[in-house]
Amino acid sequence: MIRIDAPAIRRLTAALAIAIGAALAGFAFGQASPGDKPRSPEATAIKKLLEQRFEGVSIGNISKTPYFGLYEVQFDDQLVYTDAKVTYILVGSIYDAATKKNLTEARQREYSRVSFDSLPLDLAFKRVKGNGARKLAIFSDPDCPYCARLEQELKGIDNVTIYTFLYPIDQLHPDAARKSKMIWCALDPVQAWNQFFESRALPKNNGDCDNPVAATRELGQKMRVTATPTLVFADGTVIPGALPAPQIEAEIVQGEAEAKRLATKK
Repeated sequence: MIRIDAPAIRRLTAALAIAIGAALAGFAFGQASPGDKPRSPEATAIKKLLEQRFEGVSIGNISKTPYFGLYEVQFDDQLVYTDAKVTYILVGSIYDAATKKNLTEARQREYSRVSFDSLPLDLAFKRVKGNGARKLAIFSDPDCPYCARLEQELKGIDNVTIYTFLYPIDQLHPDAARKSKMIWCALDPVQAWNQFFESRALPKNNGDCDNPVAATRELGQKMRVTATPTLVFADGTVIPGALPAPQIEAEIVQGEAEAKRLATKK
């Protein structure tokens, strides 16, 4: 998995006295975070202290956790923990010792959900596999080796409609934008995409047709997509990385079920 520069993480690690574990990447787009509600007086006080001590950071939802008396804080692109007086900041994951469940990761997944239905799918090319009943969106870069690995894994996934957003990472792959435009401008972008990953052959055009690469770049930045590939499942769960086929299948099943549950709840 390839990550783009993460200034929020650098600011935290430089400023905090305690840094435990790895920071969790996240992004928000099109729907409110869970627990998004008026802040309690305690949460308001914590927000004020954080803004005083960490100038320029974005403070999102703040809520009391059931463990250690800590508060959970959306701190820029991360989920961190602090005490009521903001004496300490904990960066890392909290696990349930009985179930071995990563509680931080579970909460981060809730916070980072997007509204799948709000994605501008006209900016993506569509592949239908089998009956296409399920859905998956992917931000991908033609020169990203992990995207190539993901394409191999996707061969084992059926009955899904895949929307691929061409998201070249210019800092790492200077030629990826040109290739993305050429693939989009092909008579059959799906065939061109598949052929490129099979043989590295590009379609015979100059990539000068009306294409969505610039718009997709803006979309990804708005969603804070910081890795390619990045997968978006039906319930809005966002996971970066070239997942193995069994995990992709499991996430699709879970995402479809959760999307139905959320629709019923609405």
